[in-house]
Amino acid sequence: MAHLSDLRTLLRLPGFRRLFATRLTSQCADGAFQVALASYVIFSPERLPSPAAIAGAFAVLLLPYSVVGPFAGVLLDRFSRRGVLVVCNLLRAAAMPAVIALVVADAPTWAFYTAALLVLAVNRFVLAGLSASLPRVVEPAILVTANAVSPTAGTIAATAGGGLALAVGLLLPTGAVTTGAVLITTALLYGCSALAAAGFRPGALGPGTEERLARAPVGRELAGTARGMLDGVRHLRERPRAGHALLAVVAMRFGYGLLTVTLLMLSRYTFNDPADPEAGMALLGVVVAASGAGFLLAALVTPYFAHRLGEGGWTVCCAAAGAVLVPALALPFRQDLAVAAALVLGMVTQGVKISTDTVVQRGVDDDYRGRVFSVYDVLFNASFVAAAAVAAAVLPPDGRSAVPVLVTAVLYAVTALAQALAARHPGSGPRLTIT
Repeated sequence: MAHLSDLRTLLRLPGFRRLFATRLTSQCADGAFQVALASYVIFSPERLPSPAAIAGAFAVLLLPYSVVGPFAGVLLDRFSRRGVLVVCNLLRAAAMPAVIALVVADAPTWAFYTAALLVLAVNRFVLAGLSASLPRVVEPAILVTANAVSPTAGTIAATAGGGLALAVGLLLPTGAVTTGAVLITTALLYGCSALAAAGFRPGALGPGTEERLARAPVGRELAGTARGMLDGVRHLRERPRAGHALLAVVAMRFGYGLLTVTLLMLSRYTFNDPADPEAGMALLGVVVAASGAGFLLAALVTPYFAHRLGEGGWTVCCAAAGAVLVPALALPFRQDLAVAAALVLGMVTQGVKISTDTVVQRGVDDDYRGRVFSVYDVLFNASFVAAAAVAAAVLPPDGRSAVPVLVTAVLYAVTALAQALAARHPGSGPRLTIT
């Protein structure tokens, strides 16, 4: 009941409502855009992708724009976060016609990947800006509830956007027309997100010092990017609790990546006829919906358990539950159990992420928050790409292999043990190192 009261308090805050609307529209557009990419690259009748091809796609779409993370942090700590949210969403809306032209012209894969990369690279600035702005519109006492509601609702909005894209695919059976319609809808949603962010007064989302808002010459900015990244890592090293939480969410993300590639291959080749990509796409939609339900469940229960067990204790519970339940559901390689495994995986990974977001936001200084969340984003996405590469090395063409499932279970068990030890000895344990 206390958390329901916190939620009512959040929704009465005009700043939170506006930031919430910015997130929901932006991430809904992200979901639609990503499903359009999956449909075009993985589930089109003309393509029969291998695990290595899927891993390569993830590398093209995730790893390069993870490198943008340090730049996002420096910009967020120097420039208006409100301006970043407005301009980045407008840029993504403006890029959609170019992507549509490439689809209609059946352009080479590298050209399509390049356009998609530009759209998704900008997303780093938006997501980091949303996370760094949240403490500016929410009181510290209800920050954990805000972290449960806002990012999780954004993930659910992305799932809804993916569902919207799938629904459009059912209504418009021709490939190029379907993709074009989805991308037009995506552009409109990005425009709505920019409009919502524009409603904040200048400076409302921080940073809080005029010195950090000052624009330096381009060369100095580039040099400052590297120094800012190192400053963010050093800041994390001085706060081991935040560092331990960050390592936990990175480990959970690695397991999520392993099983994502596995489920993609199973949906395309094992659970359906490979000659019927529409059936594989429909099953993927069910899996994504199940994972989204897991995100929602995590949002509902994480505030309760985090307050009673602590964020670290709840992380231990989520990782341990994943270690036990994911292999039990995934190893039979049955379609219904795979959907249940997606629900469990969504819940435990999102539960850990909510806890980590709260620990990092509370544990770092406001002037460093943008850079720390950029470090967070780089590690979060790089771990997914690394997992996709591992999956490509161990998966057979049909995706039916116990290896990624068992590796994920062991990784989650080790994460639970490490976090339990870190909770007992908060000043010790694994630290982020500078190389």
